Amino acid sequence: MEEIGADQVKKTGTTTVGVVCKDGVVLASDKRATMGNYIASKDVLKIAPINDRIAMTIAGGVGDAQSLIRWMKAEIKLYELKNRKQMSVEAAATLLANILSQYKYYPFFVQILVGGMDEAPHVYSVDMLGGVTEETHTSTGSGSPIAMGLIEEIYDPGMDVKEGTKVAIKAVNTAMKRDSASGEGVSVLVITKNGSELLTPKEIKKHF
Repeated sequence: MEEIGADQVKKTGTTTVGVVCKDGVVLASDKRATMGNYIASKDVLKIAPINDRIAMTIAGGVGDAQSLIRWMKAEIKLYELKNRKQMSVEAAATLLANILSQYKYYPFFVQILVGGMDEAPHVYSVDMLGGVTEETHTSTGSGSPIAMGLIEEIYDPGMDVKEGTKVAIKAVNTAMKRDSASGEGVSVLVITKNGSELLTPKEIKKHF
């Protein structure tokens, strides 16, 4: 069997953003997937709801990310059925970190943000070896240096999710202009105490 090269694996390339606001969390990403220099897809949703209060963004290998999403959904559902209570965002991030740490010799090629709402809003950055850090605002993927440069200038911890949505969209949109692996538009998921909402293209367009 011919060995599959790194440029033949579908990757998200990616710019993803996570922003903690006073009343919730905003997760945003671009929509482009690449295989080497080839644009494999122009409409990839890189934000995956795990339940109605927790979601993940994905950067890296699409197949690895999809496996982890299925794994996380199953583990969190089992936890909630067994314990009859909701898993916290911190516990979900720790669960993901433990999974990745177990496979550090055959790692999942991903960089993930876990964001959500329990008693308070949280965003955690989890790397492919299981390292986890809590952040108030962060970005992953090839366009992250560009996105973070903008977020650092305009982020305010006291802003609400409406303002946070504008910041996240602007950060991803700015990265898409300079990072060739990011593009095709912006996806946005907003999580508050009332649940999560994936914004429509029409709603997103208002913020450009």
